[in-house]
This record gives sequence, C-alpha cells and structure tokens, in this order.
Amino acid sequence: MYPIIRNRRLRTSKALRSLVQETTLTVDDFIVPLFVVEGNGVKEEILSMPGQYRMSLDVLEDEIQELVALKLKAVLLFAKTDDAKKDNEGVEAWNPDGLMQRAIKTVKATNSEMLVLTDVALDPFSIYGHDGIVAGGKVLNDPTVEALCKMSVSHARAGADLVAPSDMMDGRIIEIRKALDAEGFTDVGILSYAAKYASAFYGPFRDALDSAPVDAEDIPEDKKTYQMNPANRIEAIKEALMDQEEGADILMVKPGLPYLDIVREVKNAVQLPVAVYHVSGEYAMLHAAAEKGWIDYETAYLEQLMCFKRAGADLIATYFAKEAARYLETH
Repeated sequence: MYPIIRNRRLRTSKALRSLVQETTLTVDDFIVPLFVVEGNGVKEEILSMPGQYRMSLDVLEDEIQELVALKLKAVLLFAKTDDAKKDNEGVEAWNPDGLMQRAIKTVKATNSEMLVLTDVALDPFSIYGHDGIVAGGKVLNDPTVEALCKMSVSHARAGADLVAPSDMMDGRIIEIRKALDAEGFTDVGILSYAAKYASAFYGPFRDALDSAPVDAEDIPEDKKTYQMNPANRIEAIKEALMDQEEGADILMVKPGLPYLDIVREVKNAVQLPVAVYHVSGEYAMLHAAAEKGWIDYETAYLEQLMCFKRAGADLIATYFAKEAARYLETH
C-alpha cells in the first residue's frame, strides 16, 4: 500500500526498466511477407504500401541475401498471377513450373536455411478474386479444399517448409495434412490462418496481388461467407481448436492490432505456437500518419510489434520486419 509501495521505483532509469521488462522483441519473432511477379529486373513499389515491392525472381535473390544478413529466418511468399493464367478452378496454383513454385526454389537455392512459407488460397489465381471455386453465386467448400490440397503438395514438392492456408474453408487442414502425408511430405508443416476475419484492413494487399473480388452477377460481392465476422470472439477459439485437432502446426490470427484480444484468447486455449499477421492496412495507416507528421514512425511500429508479443503472439508476419531487424541490431 502507498506510500510503502511505490510502483514508479522500477521506472526510474532505462537500465532498471529493461531489467524488469516483461516482454521482449527479437529478430527471431518475424516472418517477412514477399510479393513475386514474372519478369526480370522487376522491383515495383506497391503504391498503397510504401517501401514494399513486387519483385521478379532475380530481384528476389538479392532480397533473400539482404534478409539473411539481417538474421531474418522466414519468408511468406505471395505470387501475383498474370490475368491470362487465371480461371475459376485455380489450376495455375499447382503448376509445377508456376511462379510460386519457382519462387520457392529460388529462395532455397539462394539460401537453403531460409524458411519458406507459402500462401495457399485461390484468390491470386481466380478470375473472380475469391479464395475458392465459385458456382451458383457461392464459394464452394469441398471442391476448393481439393484444389488447396493439390496446391499444397505442389508447394511441398518445390521445397516449401510450411504451407499457409489462408482461405478459411472448413476441413482444409485435415485434408491438406492427409494429402501431404500421402505424398511423403510428413515433415512439411501447416501454418493455418485459423482466425481470419472479414476485415476492412486488407485493401493494400489486394492491390499488391490484384486479388479483390470482382463485381459481377452471381459472384459473391465479398468474403463474408468464409472469413469471420469481426464481432465474434468465441468463434475464433472454436476455429483454432478445430485446426489444432486437424493437424495444424502453427495457428494464425489475422488482422493484428484490432484483434489483440483474439490473439490472447487463442494463445490461452491452444497448445501450439500462435502467429499474428500485421496486415497491409495497418502498415499503410501508420505510414500515412507518419507522412503527415502526426506520429513518430519508428516508435509507433516498434510499439505495435511489442504489443503483439505482449498479447501472446509467438510469431509476427509483418512488413516492418526489415526495419525492426535493423533497429534491434543496433539497440
């Protein structure tokens, strides 16, 4: 009781604050999202994501070398598909010579120790911009899961360490696990987007991959029939527990900052590592505020990353990974 107990005593110096700090941030916490495109010498800045680029595979080699130098250990790959290769079934997604498959091989050839995680969903390959196969005005669950299994096995054959299904179809984790095991890929892990919400914070990402749902008759106008309602909390725990039971190795919550309560709830409920995706809209908002001079950029993104760890995240997929790694290296 005050005045005997004075909480400020442990805040009197930087050294003392560091000594009693409850949460720490390290370079080992980060997964680096990367966008790849066809071509040579391509490094296109994504206008809604300053400092982030679509890059061709030769440029990807340089990027991987830079990440290794920063001691970053994991990348999450996304492939921007040419419109001519898109269809409703996403067949290009499991093309053994597809862009994603070649990107995986490029990363491993550049540095075999870099962990490669791959996005598994049909939206970059869909003419309709949905995460699954569309028919009769609906996104079909079971045919989509079959396609995701083919996609996952294709990524494993190319050398992926973990596949990361982001589609939110029911039952896809157990089916992907069975498909991988049947092909001998028992050591390839699954990072499941277990609680992925139908969020307004994905806009810049969809710009990056040209993967927004199209406006057309008999095509669902949004992804609310498979992504989660932002109003729901218990549902996230249900999804996470089901994915754990189905064989997921890591569970993801997406987005990040508006869902810190969900990160903590999931962490308390499961016995697996929990990841969080610090999404494009969160990244873009901070950049916009910093450009206006309304917020201190470095302090703000570091605070955000620390808050993910405090909430219970073991891993953070973030576009700030390189900047944070540089900061941590010198502080």
